[in-house]
Amino acid sequence: MPVSIDPPPGNDEIECARCGAHIYYELTRCPNCGVNLYEPEKSRTHPTLQRPGMLDKIGAALHRLTRRPYRAEEVFGDALKDASLYSNLLRKVGGDPAIVERLIDHERRLRPQATRKVWLQNAIQHWENDNNPLGKS
Repeated sequence: MPVSIDPPPGNDEIECARCGAHIYYELTRCPNCGVNLYEPEKSRTHPTLQRPGMLDKIGAALHRLTRRPYRAEEVFGDALKDASLYSNLLRKVGGDPAIVERLIDHERRLRPQATRKVWLQNAIQHWENDNNPLGKS
């Protein structure tokens, strides 16, 4: 059996398929080669293709005039929601990220065309259904 000279990735790391670098598993791009680690969501349109509406233009003008910072939800959007869902599931499983990743992988195998957000939501729902002591909804 061949033995690798390089150490295997840690519990919270994955290996980049292009350059072989060990990367923290919640990153979306490899810091070495810049390859996207996850497929882009197909349901979204590209942000540069969306034309801003009148309300978006007015809101941007007000931000420039008042020099008020943007809310985190406006800047980070779905990333905060995904992080919140991940934290919720991590709390439910007792803080073990390996269990969370196994649950997400299971959901990914069931619905490969879905997004990470859907996999997290389904994993939480299945965890709650499976671990409800009295069978109540």
